[in-house]
Amino acid sequence: MLTYEQALEKLLAAARPVEEVRRVPLLAAAGRVLAVAQHSTVAVPPLDNSAMDGYAVRAADVTAAGVCLPVSQRIPAGTVGVALQPGTAARIFTGAPIPAGADAVVMQERCAPGEGGVVVNHVPASGENIRRAGEDIAVGAEILAAGLKLRPQDIALGASAGLPELPVYRRLRVGMFFTGDELVQPGEPLPPGAIYNSNRYALRTLLEGMGCEVRDLGAVEDTLAATRDALRRAAADNDLVITSGGVSVGEEDHVKPAVEAEGELDMWKIAIKPGKPLAFGKVRKEGGHAWFLGLPGNPVAAFVTCLTMVRPFVLRLQGVAHVAPRILNLPCASAWGKADGARLEFLRARINDAGAVDLYRNQGSGVVTSLCASDGLVLNPPGNAIAAGDSVRFVSFAELLA
Repeated sequence: MLTYEQALEKLLAAARPVEEVRRVPLLAAAGRVLAVAQHSTVAVPPLDNSAMDGYAVRAADVTAAGVCLPVSQRIPAGTVGVALQPGTAARIFTGAPIPAGADAVVMQERCAPGEGGVVVNHVPASGENIRRAGEDIAVGAEILAAGLKLRPQDIALGASAGLPELPVYRRLRVGMFFTGDELVQPGEPLPPGAIYNSNRYALRTLLEGMGCEVRDLGAVEDTLAATRDALRRAAADNDLVITSGGVSVGEEDHVKPAVEAEGELDMWKIAIKPGKPLAFGKVRKEGGHAWFLGLPGNPVAAFVTCLTMVRPFVLRLQGVAHVAPRILNLPCASAWGKADGARLEFLRARINDAGAVDLYRNQGSGVVTSLCASDGLVLNPPGNAIAAGDSVRFVSFAELLA
């Protein structure tokens, strides 16, 4: 079996970002992946400005607290004042440009009305309460790097530099379907031996959360002919085909021979638990191919492999530069003596009020409640028994779902 690291390295080595780049309005760019680095054509702030409501002064004119200065002008934000005359103060508001000649702002709480002006009850230092031009962004500075999945704060940064639109990779198109005659959709009667198709809802929402355009073919009849037909339809206008179930080698597992007939298959067994069977390959289509990933059918295995294997592959296809999640080292409040001797285990766990990790009591690959009751996954090395108090590696669902 390939190790998790070997399988992931192989996936990422194969992935290339989609080639099509589109310019989208700034307000439509959140969650998209930036295709070209962006540089600022302006300084932010463009002029020295006041960090406070108060009075702009020459520091040399306030050598002791209690000095009374005449107020020569009023400068609200958005207005440029005139040069400050020596021995005077300018009433100024937050964000307003500093008038020439002034070199400090005294906040209004340290000032009081005086006869013929304002009493300054504080001796300011030169530069006090002044935000310098370009201290946030210098002209020509790179503000957004290529390969960045744009967050609200990145959109704000682009706006502060005056960018009306951004060049982003087009969304990844994913075709998906599910195999298994036992699958029934929620809302339908549940015959004996049938199960509701939770994987359809988990995987589709996960992929849409990653920014993909998902074309859902639903459940497919458990025959080779139906599986081949579904592969052709899913590949026709998509970049990636994802299936769940039928990737093993049983008599009712038709995904492997179907992909071999319609393209190329690299059938993997990965040393992870849950989720050992994972199929990777290509499906032919007019003008090229669509990538293929076949996931296990057990709900937790499908969910975990989607987060740990599909997610980085999808992000790289979208053009994201950095796809590795942040992993924390945390104390474990639970003991785990059932370590698999050959496979990396993804153990569902929550963070308790003390900041330690509690393992979910039932780690079965069909226990969907464990996903809802957990905050993330403990990455437990092969053969590693965990004693209470041991440090473990933990990755949060918040990190994997971002």
